[in-house]
Amino acid sequence: MAQTRLTFAPEPRPIEGMILKDLIGDVFRTLWAHKLRTFLTMFGIAWGIVSIVLMVGAGEGLRVGQAKVAETLGKDVMIVFHGRTSLQAGGTRAGRIVHWEDQDVAVVVSESPDCQYAIPELEQETVRTHSNYNNAALLVTGSFPEFGYIRSLDVGQGRFYNWDDERFRRRVVFLGSDAAKQLFPGRNPVGENLYLNDFPYTVIGVMAQKKQDSSYDGWDVNKIFVPFAAMRRDFPDKPPGTSTTFDQLLVTPKSVAQHEACKHEVRAALGRMHHFDPSDKEACPIWDTVEEAQAFLQMTNGMKYFLGAVGFVTLLLGALGVMNVMMVAVRERTREIGVRKALGAPKRIILKQFFLEALLIAWLSGGVGLGIAYGLCYLVNLAPMPDFFAGLLPTWTTSVLACGLLGGAAVLAALYPARKAASVDPIEALRFEAGS
Repeated sequence: MAQTRLTFAPEPRPIEGMILKDLIGDVFRTLWAHKLRTFLTMFGIAWGIVSIVLMVGAGEGLRVGQAKVAETLGKDVMIVFHGRTSLQAGGTRAGRIVHWEDQDVAVVVSESPDCQYAIPELEQETVRTHSNYNNAALLVTGSFPEFGYIRSLDVGQGRFYNWDDERFRRRVVFLGSDAAKQLFPGRNPVGENLYLNDFPYTVIGVMAQKKQDSSYDGWDVNKIFVPFAAMRRDFPDKPPGTSTTFDQLLVTPKSVAQHEACKHEVRAALGRMHHFDPSDKEACPIWDTVEEAQAFLQMTNGMKYFLGAVGFVTLLLGALGVMNVMMVAVRERTREIGVRKALGAPKRIILKQFFLEALLIAWLSGGVGLGIAYGLCYLVNLAPMPDFFAGLLPTWTTSVLACGLLGGAAVLAALYPARKAASVDPIEALRFEAGS
């Protein structure tokens, strides 16, 4: 009698025993089976991220660009012009013309503890200028060696004049970049002679090219810079000035927070020296670039916040779209949830699958969105930019915020209906019809 062999099929592994590898594979299969729905969800997240990153990047580029252009005039500099009194003070009449004297510089320095620098500047527009190669009509200006730092005159070739040049009243010049091209076309001017009213000066340096959007006396690239002592000797102040007066005083505070105190101390010192009321702004007009920079910073920050707000609204609309797609997608799978529950899948396994699906969608679409946004910023920044715009400068804070908000919206929109469906009796879930 033949023996009958009994074989037993392997016991199916319960759904609650699914390992993470199986769960992730199931997630990918589900997403691939609903390609259009997955694409729409990912597109909504990516579009929201791209929108806010580009908008905030544009605002940051405008702020940085304007700050760089403002720095070309000088580093937190205040230009102190001489003027005419509008108030009576100390028995003197109003309407009196005030001129700054050489002795004022030392007094301002000693009586202004909140100021870092206080240097004179003397200018002449009528100096006849020529080299061995060409002539030019250029502004000649003389000051102390700190002038190069204060006015952001970066050296392109050679050097700027120093205190030895000032002390020995050497006839040396530092040329603006365009002035050098005009006077020495196609040549290296360093070491060459330059004649100012027939006085022979030696070119010791050339300024690096710079972009400038404001000035009180012309563009620096078209100027000739000489030591103050040589300027005072060869080209004294023009009438009604005297041999000891100069045009304006350049002052910088020790810090931005001290610029108001510095300004008050300068007016007080000059008012005492020239017998005018320190509150008389007509006698001592000051162009405060620090104050202008702060006002402009408020304006650019306002534009940045406005663009950020527009981007945030776009982000919220994108989040609502993502939530809508995810909620509809989960609702349509209510019967699938019923089948899983009927086969013994616990609630946590169902929620884990939907959580992984939403997390995967958020991660992929967030990466795609950031890649597109930063790629566009890179391509745009390759093009020439206007002087006031530094390009699209995205910030990682905004990028992370956008990814977190849209990713969180996708995860919550998936878990809420999935949790609700997983709590329904399996029989009721199996009877569910999409669209009902």
